Amino acid sequence: MTWIFNEDEFTEPSEDHVGFVYLITEISTGKKYIGKKLFWRTLKLKPLKGKTRSRKVTKQSDWMKYYGSSLALQNALAENGPENYKREILHMCRTKGEMSYIECVEQIQRKVLFREDYYNEFIGVKIHSKHVKGMAQCIIEHNNNQ
Repeated sequence: MTWIFNEDEFTEPSEDHVGFVYLITEISTGKKYIGKKLFWRTLKLKPLKGKTRSRKVTKQSDWMKYYGSSLALQNALAENGPENYKREILHMCRTKGEMSYIECVEQIQRKVLFREDYYNEFIGVKIHSKHVKGMAQCIIEHNNNQ
């Protein structure tokens, strides 16, 4: 199954975005999951022969085949198969701070912890004010997409 963004299939991340906030919906039951995923991962490699400084390589993450970190969702996915799930990108994010903030806002606004139709079991977020300064435009865009 592919990711959907703005009602179109999404297959290629831009270099302007580090990741996204997503919604996974179980088609047969309507049960949902809100999460976030990075497009890129940084690998730390051993130093080259004769060198002391370790190397860093950026590679694409497993975002294309990712279905969330919820154990309950993973169990349901194994039982029902990926064709029974719709994966939507709700918001593209330029920073990790923006991604964490938007995920938290989505989870709280949707009251995921109080509803039986969400797989989310906890909300974990740690955001420093310096990570969200200058996000006014992002918040306006997010609110306009609601």
